[in-house]
Amino acid sequence: MATSLSSDSHAGDLSSHPATDLPETLFRLCKNVTGLTDEVRPLYDFARRMLGSMARDSGQQHSDEYHVMECLKKTLVRNNREMGAARLAELHRQLQGQALLKNRASVLNLLAQLANLDTKTNKEKLSSAVFFKKSLPQHRVSTPYTGRDRDAPRSSRAELRSGDRDNVSALTISSVSSAHTAGSSGFSSIRGREIGSGDHQRTVPQAFIPSRLATPAAKPDQLASRLLDAVSFHDHRNASNHQSSIVTHGNHPLTMVSTKDNTIEQKLIKDLVYVLQGIEGQWIKFDGTRTKFQVDSQELTEYLRLIAVIEAQLHQDMDPGLGENSSTLTLARLQVWLHDPCVHLKWLSALVDTSKGKKGGALTSHIFGYTQHGSTQLNSLFTHLLTAVSQPIYATLLRWMYDGELEDTYHEFFVASDPTVRNEQLWHDKYSLRKSMIPSFLTMAQASRILLTGKSINFLRQVCEDRTPIKGREVAMKLDLTQAASMFSQDQNSDFQKMLDSVYEETSQHLLSVLQKKYKFLEHLKAMRRYLLLGQGDFIRHLMDLLEEDLAKPASNLYLHNLSGILETAIRATNAQFDDTDILRRLDVRLLDVSPGDTGWDVFSLDYSVDGPIRTVFTPECKIMYLRVFNFMWRAKRMEYVLAQIWKSQVTSQRGLGGELKAELSQVLHQCHMITSSMTHFIKQVQYYINFEVLACAWDELLTKVKDAQDLDCIIAAHQLFLDTVLGRCLLNDKSREILQLLRTLFDLIIQFETAQGVFYDAITSEAVTRGGFERARKERARRGEWELTEEIEREEQSRRYAFLASIIPSTRAKLQVLSTAYQDTAKQFLTMVASHPDESLRFLCFRLDFNEHYNVKEPRGRMSWSRHAVI
Repeated sequence: MATSLSSDSHAGDLSSHPATDLPETLFRLCKNVTGLTDEVRPLYDFARRMLGSMARDSGQQHSDEYHVMECLKKTLVRNNREMGAARLAELHRQLQGQALLKNRASVLNLLAQLANLDTKTNKEKLSSAVFFKKSLPQHRVSTPYTGRDRDAPRSSRAELRSGDRDNVSALTISSVSSAHTAGSSGFSSIRGREIGSGDHQRTVPQAFIPSRLATPAAKPDQLASRLLDAVSFHDHRNASNHQSSIVTHGNHPLTMVSTKDNTIEQKLIKDLVYVLQGIEGQWIKFDGTRTKFQVDSQELTEYLRLIAVIEAQLHQDMDPGLGENSSTLTLARLQVWLHDPCVHLKWLSALVDTSKGKKGGALTSHIFGYTQHGSTQLNSLFTHLLTAVSQPIYATLLRWMYDGELEDTYHEFFVASDPTVRNEQLWHDKYSLRKSMIPSFLTMAQASRILLTGKSINFLRQVCEDRTPIKGREVAMKLDLTQAASMFSQDQNSDFQKMLDSVYEETSQHLLSVLQKKYKFLEHLKAMRRYLLLGQGDFIRHLMDLLEEDLAKPASNLYLHNLSGILETAIRATNAQFDDTDILRRLDVRLLDVSPGDTGWDVFSLDYSVDGPIRTVFTPECKIMYLRVFNFMWRAKRMEYVLAQIWKSQVTSQRGLGGELKAELSQVLHQCHMITSSMTHFIKQVQYYINFEVLACAWDELLTKVKDAQDLDCIIAAHQLFLDTVLGRCLLNDKSREILQLLRTLFDLIIQFETAQGVFYDAITSEAVTRGGFERARKERARRGEWELTEEIEREEQSRRYAFLASIIPSTRAKLQVLSTAYQDTAKQFLTMVASHPDESLRFLCFRLDFNEHYNVKEPRGRMSWSRHAVI
């Protein structure tokens, strides 16, 4: 009631005062209506400025007026209110014909803001209180006008105005409607605690003391809660000079606003623009005790561009008629604009945290994992970042593949170099892969090819002394480093793979060509096959004939220069003389370490020296393998030579024996022939197996692989496989050690048989000579006319012959029987183990050695067992 009377009295005053007193009269009317005193002054001044603002020039006014009209009509059309848009245009035309209203642009702007406010508040009922909340500064005591205030006693409001607001003790804060928070207006409806009940309830005005304390936000997704938690005042003096109040959302403080500043939201937005650039604002300060950040102008170009657009928008939206910033850029709109950059910054922050301790290829692998993201925006972000990070690796890769240069001070590239390794071991030991630094978007095969390409260039330049430039180098060095993206986008772009293949093939083929033409690699390989693997048959046979006498001596009595001379004689006497001079110069004699009881056959060996680039293939380890194969084959060849000598001795010795002596020694001679035949068959089959099934097959595979080799590693691998195959099938590896021991036992039995037969043939040869002398003496006596034989002479001769036969036959037969039995048992054991060997080609050797099951005649139950073993 009091409010109504007051309003009537002021209405009467309006007619009695002149026009100059109208502003003051309106101010008093506002104080009576709101129940406030001087606190209503900022609101009143703002309303006057908004309603009374004029355009600075008529052209700008008409431009703004037409622009606002177009916006209003478009808004109506978007809401399917075409008739309303036509009606609005008609009213505007009529309004232009009236001279009464001069500030039409401001009125239309007011209507546009009311329409926008209605949309932002989700079709909330529009009121003057809601409108004034949008952009007006909050003041210290804000009691909204309600209908109940008109019924409240006037004395109670006066009592509150006259009291000390700083000492009010009973204070409560009501929640702000979600519509205003979503609109980010910075002004909230604050209601006091209602006292009483029923129709006598009234609202108690609230006073708030400026505070620096921040309450944790319960809803972190709200921009105002997150932003204004960071607001801090300059000092307590500024807080006391500018009367301030806290506007809250629920139980959370939102901001601290000043009565001096009428547009707190604009000031906060300005502060935000500074903060986004890492600069402190007026209200938002940097807390150095928590964290810090830096803006990389290279990687965050789009982010800085957005900040520039926001700042330009903030200045562009100035209302010249108001004299203050009345920007349409709100916190909600700023939140929308900053959503994507904030998401990007969060992901970048997570990437930085998880990338600690990583570098080079490991870092690119880590970033590449982030590119496998379902979001196209994040995928694009990390792809751009990965491109920039991969550029140094890509540049290093190009220099390595085209120039063989490796500049990797901090060990970030996946190719490692050991500078302490000499050129002789460059290919095998100097360069290697640093597997922890291989990017995950490169396969191991690609990394190996990259390693081989650069290693081939360094091998050509440092070992082969060939500095021919690689084809396409000039073009590759001029490529844009942004093509580093082709490394991790190979599923979409095959340029990197094509470049890698072309450089690899060009470099590798050039290296192989240099080895073949300049250093005659294939000729040296064939020379080692002919001489170290006994492929030159005439030379090996003649060399054995020349060395037989010397090698039969004890090993300690051999002299290297004598053996070298014999080697030169064998070369000049055979087809070996037609080989290249460089190859013959490399062939030499080598004596192994001498053990007690060794003869020259046990320590003699041929050697083939290599140097230069081909030493990379014929390494010292390979030379040792060649030496082992040579010793094995040399011993097997010697067995063949010994058996040939035994057979030769049998043939020549029997020609000098008389028929009577042959008849007397027929059993022993037959036994020698049988043992010789068995041993000869065994050795011939072993020789055939070694020369054809092992060496010939492995050699043919080696030549095929060398011809089709793509790089030097392929040749080295093929050569190593060749030697491993030969060693394995020649019983020289660890799996065949027991079988090799049995074979050596058989070889020793052949030597023993040669010795035993030699002793036997020496004896019977001597006996044959004695008997020949007896016959000649008998004929001589007959020629002289004497008795050819007397009883005494005949008795003496018969006694001597009987003594000879009694002494030679039993002992020789016993020795031969022991040798034959040992040989048969060892051969059977050898066949049994060979038949169960894991190598298939070696298992079938037992069929070749025992094709007629000779060794199973006396053991019929073992006959099937060997066959089953061999088949399995």
